[in-house]
Amino acid sequence: MNKAIIGKKLGMTQVFLADGTMVPVTVIQAGPCTVTQVKTAERDGYQAVQLGFDEVPERKLNKPELGHLKNAGVTVKHLHEFKLEGAQLEVGAKVNCDTFAAGEYVDITGTSKGHGFSGVIKRWNQHRLKETHGVGPVHREVGSMGPISSPSRVMPGKNLPGHYGVEQVTVLNLSVVKVDKELGVILVKGAVPGAKNSIVYIRNAVKK
Repeated sequence: MNKAIIGKKLGMTQVFLADGTMVPVTVIQAGPCTVTQVKTAERDGYQAVQLGFDEVPERKLNKPELGHLKNAGVTVKHLHEFKLEGAQLEVGAKVNCDTFAAGEYVDITGTSKGHGFSGVIKRWNQHRLKETHGVGPVHREVGSMGPISSPSRVMPGKNLPGHYGVEQVTVLNLSVVKVDKELGVILVKGAVPGAKNSIVYIRNAVKK
């Protein structure tokens, strides 16, 4: 990984290519990000670059945060580390959306939408029970939980109802359709995890 940026998901739309093909895209406000810390193998044991995104007033940060950001000269809300290989970045440097170009492939990490407490049909895509005589009123319940004789217990890993969503999700190999430097946005083909205005992390594809 040698390129990365923090962004905000703005929503989805569609664009038309030169040959008339309609492409669904996700619009991401990518940067501007500021390098807030550079970690080295000699001092920290590994190499990484910490980026900051979304500037806020000083009153919205506490003293430890302000002290940490003092060298970079910014007051940002979101910080994230990227293990960039061979990146020549110094504290205070800016990273903008034109780091990426149209035609490149990227991996995007975000936090999926929350669905609260959900049943097995919504959470695990399981089938409902038959809606015939003798089944109800449990058509959407989990069904048989395990053998009655041996081992007489529910086996580990059973798909059960529970909290669904709000998990870190990474989508691989999304193509960059367009980069608009004036607006500071990147248009990526396809869907990106997360709700509108949620924070996402963009890096160049590692498996492409």
